[in-house]
Formats: sequence, structure tokens, C-alpha cells
Amino acid sequence: MRRITLLLLLTLLLLTAGVLYVVLPQVRPERKQTKATPEVIFSSTGPNINIYSSEVSDTLRLMVFADTHLWMSDEREEPFSEYSARMAGAYHSVKHFQTGAPTTPEESFVNTIRLAQSRGADAIAMLGDIISYPSERGVEWIKEVLDTVAIPYYYTCGNHDWHYEGMEGSGEALREKWREERLRPLFGEHDPDLYGVDLKGVRLLFVDDSDYVIKARQRDMLATEVKSGKPFILLHHIPFYALGRSVSFGIGHPEWGAATDKNYKIERREQWPAEGHSATDYEFYDLATTAPNLLASVAGHVHSFGVDIIHGRPHYTVGANAQGAYYMLTVMPLKR
Repeated sequence: MRRITLLLLLTLLLLTAGVLYVVLPQVRPERKQTKATPEVIFSSTGPNINIYSSEVSDTLRLMVFADTHLWMSDEREEPFSEYSARMAGAYHSVKHFQTGAPTTPEESFVNTIRLAQSRGADAIAMLGDIISYPSERGVEWIKEVLDTVAIPYYYTCGNHDWHYEGMEGSGEALREKWREERLRPLFGEHDPDLYGVDLKGVRLLFVDDSDYVIKARQRDMLATEVKSGKPFILLHHIPFYALGRSVSFGIGHPEWGAATDKNYKIERREQWPAEGHSATDYEFYDLATTAPNLLASVAGHVHSFGVDIIHGRPHYTVGANAQGAYYMLTVMPLKR
């Protein structure tokens, strides 16, 4: 008797659902967006990235590259040759990332700047290791090439730009010294630690994380940017940690530290700290990867193209510009 009653009830429910289905038309639910969770859609093919955002109203085209590893020097470099010799001997001849043809860092840099011009880039973003050591001639040459096009350019450091291998002094002190004495022309008036630029409704944030360490003032400035709600792209050298990635993706990597530092001897620098990342490092990582107004981040360092999705946002790495690699990143309004 109980089974019959249950069957009757189930039949009645199914009939009721059927009637409701007939009476009420199927309507696609409207996608709800709030200021706290702006909608972002992204896609990429080869060296081209497209980002669509509900928070922008104009189209922004950004030429992004890293790791050109220019090694040029002149007589001014002679007193520093013992510190630059290893990197001065690297990247003399490389293969183009698309064609496989022989090329050089100089040729790749020039071609990238010309491509930025021909494709109508609104700005050029250089994400570190553009030079292999803080060469005066290298910085002058970069400026000479950039000044041939009427495109604003922005720069942040990599771990090689400021590093003279084996030079006495702490890494932090040497970075401060060579950023000011050699690399300042590439920064202009901007703060080398972290600065922002507004272009076509998008905030570009450049962060120097070239020693894998985040300063408290960098964390605090990022917190202010996140709180502002303005859509932003984070541009830096060392990529963010994602599950399964090596310690080269070092910002926020739980295994980063002395035990995993395999290159400090050959690079003749301080070993990473035994205790690993600080609370400030992790706070910066959490802020950046959970920010609702983040459109994407782009980094260099690993010399390979890739993308990791962290909390629904893309975090890209770009191949080595020594081999001609770049991203043409386009941000467009999302229209439905």
C-alpha cells in the first residue's frame, strides 16, 4: 500500500512539473555582475592575448616582452668585466621562437619595437632582463631604439638587469645602486619598486619582484590599487606560483628558499633565505591573485609561453625576447 501511495505521489509531481514546463517558457537566466566581481573573458593564440572586460569601454593594445638579454658593452664596462663575463658570453646566437632561423638579441629587440609600431600598440611594456648586466652602453642602445618610435614605454627589472655576478654587497643594496646609477633612464620618473600608469581605462601596475621578495610598501600600494576597484594588469618579472610549478614561479611558492636554490653559486649571489617567503610575500600573492579588479598578470623569467588560471584569472608568462618572443595583449570592452 505504501509503495502504491509513493508511486501516486511521484506521478502527481511529474505531471505537475510537466504542466509547469508547458505553462512557463524557458528563459535563459540573466548573468548577474556586481562591481565586486567584474566579468572577464580571455583567450590567446600564439603570441596574441585578447582580454574582454565588462569594466572597460575602450580598446588597449600593449606590446609586452621580457628576457632580451642584451650583452653589449664598451670601454666603460672594462672595470666591471670580472662581474659581467659569464653573462656577456651568453645569448650571442639564438633561434627565432617561430621560424627557428638564427637571430640575435639586438635583432629581436629592434624587430619587436617595429612590430609594436606596425600593429598600433598604445604602449610597450618591458618586464625585466632586457640586459644581462647593468651595462651603460646597453641602456643607451635600448633608449636609442625606443626613441625611434612615438610609443610610450615602461619597464621593470629582472634579476639580471642590475646584477653584477660576484660583486661585494647585499643583493638589495646592489639593486638599489644599479637601478639608480644605470637603469634610471628606463624608469623615467617612476618609482622602480612599483608604479602605475593609466591607459584607456586600464591601470598598468609594474612591480619589481626581481629578487623574489616583496616589500611592505609594495604590498600596501597593491592593496590600495585593489581597493580602488579600477581594472588593472599586473606586469612583473618573476611569475606567480601555481600548483605544480617549479620554484622559478617563485612569488608565493611554498618551497622557495635555500633548500631549492640551485643557482646561487653559478650566479655568484646571496642564497635565498632558509626560512623561505615572508608573511609580506604571501600577503602580496593573495592580494594579487584574488583581486576582483585584476584582468591578468604577465611575467617573464622562465623563457617560455604559458598561462595559469588562479581564482579565475589568467597569469601569463612570455617566451624570451632574445629569440624574438613577445605578447601583443589587447584589452577590449565585453559586450553581450
